[in-house]
Amino acid sequence: MPASNPTRRQMSQLIGSALATASILPCSPASAAHRHNSHGQTARKAPAVIGSAAPPRPVIMLDPGHGGKDPGAIGVSGTYEKHIAAAAAKELYRQIKAAGRYDVVMTRADDHFIPLEGRVDLAHKHKAQLFISMHADALHDPAVRGASVYTLSNGASDAQTASLAQTENSADRFAGPAFHGMSSEVQDILASLVHEETRRGSAHMAASVVSSFQPRIGLLRHPARHAAFVVLKSADIPSVLVEMGFMSNRHDEAALRQGGYRQQVASAMSSAIDRYFQGSGTNIARSG
Repeated sequence: MPASNPTRRQMSQLIGSALATASILPCSPASAAHRHNSHGQTARKAPAVIGSAAPPRPVIMLDPGHGGKDPGAIGVSGTYEKHIAAAAAKELYRQIKAAGRYDVVMTRADDHFIPLEGRVDLAHKHKAQLFISMHADALHDPAVRGASVYTLSNGASDAQTASLAQTENSADRFAGPAFHGMSSEVQDILASLVHEETRRGSAHMAASVVSSFQPRIGLLRHPARHAAFVVLKSADIPSVLVEMGFMSNRHDEAALRQGGYRQQVASAMSSAIDRYFQGSGTNIARSG
């Protein structure tokens, strides 16, 4: 007996069932990877994008104060500030490199003189996102001891800081008579050009230094101060000057001569840098 022809309704049901089955069956790797066009050529499917490139590492500029013919402060036992600043900056450089979260550059890695504005120029050349100038100055009062951190301001927070800024700003006298440096009028203009966002970033870094130093490094009574430091006058790079102690105090000088103590200072500075970038919402690349 001949088989009866299926009705139109039965055909529709069969086609619908087949399509539904095909839609839930997984494609084979071969069929997923290759599609044939009408000319018989194979069109390859674009590979899926997995993950994304790591964010660029922030660049930190470390600036060991003084150098070359400028010794900086001379300690009570004859220690030169320029040597202490360089040794501490190199230790901080080592710790930052080992952590692998940031790129780090130094204004000087050896004992040579750089004018103040030349240090700022280097920070711009390397597109630094943070500038840290490291010092260990001397004061008239040998009893004063402890670390402190300074940001830029047209006016000084106190007489001691004003005197300190005047000493630091006179460093360009070692550049010789042909180098005139910045006039006070130009310095005032530059200070007025510093972006408000940069000022906030500098203040945030100063607060991070104080918070990181407090448990392990002795501080001045009011450790976060401000004055018109030439070396901090970048319009768009948050900048701080860190006094690790005072060479005019025999206890500070003795401590800063010790490699172990400089490691503690560098470790506290490294923590401050982490606090700063975490607080600024910067996406930091993981080490390794």
